Amino acid sequence: METEFGCTPSLEDVRKMFENDRFATENGMMIEETGDGYAKCSMVLEARHRNAMGAVMGGASFTLADFAFAVAANWRKVGTVSLSSNITYLGTAKGERLVAEAVCVRDGRSTAYYRIRVQDELGNPVAEVTTTGFRKA
Repeated sequence: METEFGCTPSLEDVRKMFENDRFATENGMMIEETGDGYAKCSMVLEARHRNAMGAVMGGASFTLADFAFAVAANWRKVGTVSLSSNITYLGTAKGERLVAEAVCVRDGRSTAYYRIRVQDELGNPVAEVTTTGFRKA
């Protein structure tokens, strides 16, 4: 898929584009794949991502999902922000890495709707997120 500049960015170009998304990148989140209305992001789980009970903090799961949405909605053309998000926690991560896959369900003129699935690398479901995005540009 071409960008507004007429070329398809490489995965490295997309990673560079989002390197200033400091909260996500400084918490270890990485862009794994992009596609039309799609992004897959991941993070290796560390002690800083865990709550007092040793489980992954809900905010870490949500931040990864939000980052995947941001990448999916903006890797071709920046300008879409989250208008509303809803998260449902489904279980605890048993693996050592979280993976979030964002898929565009509906892309309208000024709003878009995304579904983001968060799971560990073993396939254990952690959370489901739905996000409505608003296109500013």
